Amino acid sequence: MGEAIMVKRARTIRRTSANAAISPASPYIQRKLPFFEVLTEEELQRIDAQVDWMIENIGVAFRDDPKALEIWRKAGITPTGPHGDLIKADAKWIRALCAKAPTQFTQHSRNPNRSVVIGGPNQVFAPIYGAPFVRDLKGGRRYATFADFEKLVKLAYMHPNLHHTGLVIAEPTDIPVSKRHLDMVHAHLVLGDKPHLGAITEKSRAQDSVDMVEVIFGKEVMDSQVCIMANVNTNSPLLVDRVVTEAIQVYSSRGQAMVVTPFILTGAMGPVSTAASVAQAITETLFCCAFAQLIRPGAPFVMGNFLSSMSLKTGAPTFGMPEPVISNYVIGQMARRLGLPLRCGGSLTASKIEDAQAAYESADSMHSTMLAGSNFTLHAAGWLEGGLATGFEKLIMDADRLGSYQKVLSVGLETDENAFARDAYEEVEPGGHFLGSAHTMRNYQDIFYEPRLSDSDNVESWEDGGAMDMRTRAYHRWNDLLDNYQAPPLDEAKKEALDEFVVRRKAELPDAWY
Repeated sequence: MGEAIMVKRARTIRRTSANAAISPASPYIQRKLPFFEVLTEEELQRIDAQVDWMIENIGVAFRDDPKALEIWRKAGITPTGPHGDLIKADAKWIRALCAKAPTQFTQHSRNPNRSVVIGGPNQVFAPIYGAPFVRDLKGGRRYATFADFEKLVKLAYMHPNLHHTGLVIAEPTDIPVSKRHLDMVHAHLVLGDKPHLGAITEKSRAQDSVDMVEVIFGKEVMDSQVCIMANVNTNSPLLVDRVVTEAIQVYSSRGQAMVVTPFILTGAMGPVSTAASVAQAITETLFCCAFAQLIRPGAPFVMGNFLSSMSLKTGAPTFGMPEPVISNYVIGQMARRLGLPLRCGGSLTASKIEDAQAAYESADSMHSTMLAGSNFTLHAAGWLEGGLATGFEKLIMDADRLGSYQKVLSVGLETDENAFARDAYEEVEPGGHFLGSAHTMRNYQDIFYEPRLSDSDNVESWEDGGAMDMRTRAYHRWNDLLDNYQAPPLDEAKKEALDEFVVRRKAELPDAWY
């Protein structure tokens, strides 16, 4: 009986504070929690030795881009191999080139309060990237449209636990491929004011992205600051194609940041060995980082990691499994050892809907990413179906949990005078309770993280409220957010110039659907 009364009183306090003002979320996480490191120095040296062996003896092919090969030749490297595009080099030289990249940098947002620091002890969460389908509780699974895309950009902008809006939160399949990058970058610049990514699928699209951001920031700012990043995947195993090299040439030559991420399914694009796949991923990334430094010494570069296990029975990727979890910890140690910012995947799952499978897999994947020290976490919210679908409810459910990770990372355990609550012990008699103490009343509004979507009321209150499960609560939450959306302010002259750029470029480009 006593416990039930205290729980009821605690709920009364929580409900009283439900509408209280809260402080704005940090634009990024400044980590205080120590990194979780699993390898010994001897084991790290073994991985280093494997990477050096691969750089010098196996190499990476730079394919279908004669200009990229010419850049290597000017640096003194002669391409070899059956296609004349295989790059091998002295490992110390490659590592020395990569050492020119900054350990951390700031990606500036058009709202200075939203700028993020990538690298060091800092962590940034961004939503899913690249899904052609969307799913929501009422509309089901369908090809994404630009209307869906705009809603997702607004939600990513509005949610306090997402620090970055990415780019392709879902592919707007109702717009020609040749033109959709213009609408997507425009939407990120106009509908929100958080930092975002640019297009990479074709050289002119990358250039359009850089040019559009320059309209907003101005040439002088772009010359000295990182205002846009771009994320691209190598064609594992050990192949860098033209999409990657041209994107690096566009962004790195302009001093903007490149994120290069090997996507390795162990057993398919890498050996059936987590250690070998980690070393392969590092090798591919270091070649790309060195290439970026040949283009512009000091160009910001983020080392990406996306290792997944797979079902050797069906060939399907699996997520949240122990092998990728371990790879996150290892790649975190290696990135800090190399002095490069790190990008990992986030709330990953093979589940088709927001069910128990999605919760378990996403939690295991995201938690290891968090502890590993991923500086830029793409796919932190919204990922379903192995990345084929963006879930509206999943986006909100994942982002809700990101708030708890943010508190773990940035707060940890406080040990100041308030935390030890001596005045509360002096006030409360033995056998009493602390619910009405002065210490509780000073701290109750924000002392505990309270996820918006979790329901911890008693069953009677839950039933009186409609007996909604979390998917239903998330559905109402994202609709409520959109109902209250207000576009952030943007200088009208810059908005007009941006609009004019998009109209002009669309007129210059033929429609293409591939």
